[in-house]
Amino acid sequence: MALETILLAVGPGDADRADELATAVVDVAKPAGATVDLAHVFTQSEYDEVLERLDFDVGVDEVHPDEVAARHATIRELAAVLDESDVEYEVHGAVGQHGPAIVDLATDVDADRVVVGGRTRSPAGKAVFGSTAQEVLLSAPCPVTFVRGSEA
Repeated sequence: MALETILLAVGPGDADRADELATAVVDVAKPAGATVDLAHVFTQSEYDEVLERLDFDVGVDEVHPDEVAARHATIRELAAVLDESDVEYEVHGAVGQHGPAIVDLATDVDADRVVVGGRTRSPAGKAVFGSTAQEVLLSAPCPVTFVRGSEA
């Protein structure tokens, strides 16, 4: 099966592993000529906080989550790497519980692969998936690549 669309889903905890995520996506997308759908998923409280922090005037206009995601630092950092690597991408934003929202986005964009990040949590260095990564791994409509962040 050819890779045409790769969904790279990030959330608030992914800023510290943006480099690893970007490298993993470029390594897969560039040789395949795939388009990357960069998606930032916010819970409602995270979304409200980001709207305030980024000075959106929510009283004047309806603000679409795609617009909020595009202005988020993690998405801008990932987009810069994709630009440098000549990988095509689109930006999406979603509001909801992280795991289900990522699975819904994967379905909506007809993703051939989903890429999510996580961290090593045990002293022995064994990767333990968080609830979001686990839900995506178990429920996504396509293969999922888990990118473990560097050790802190």
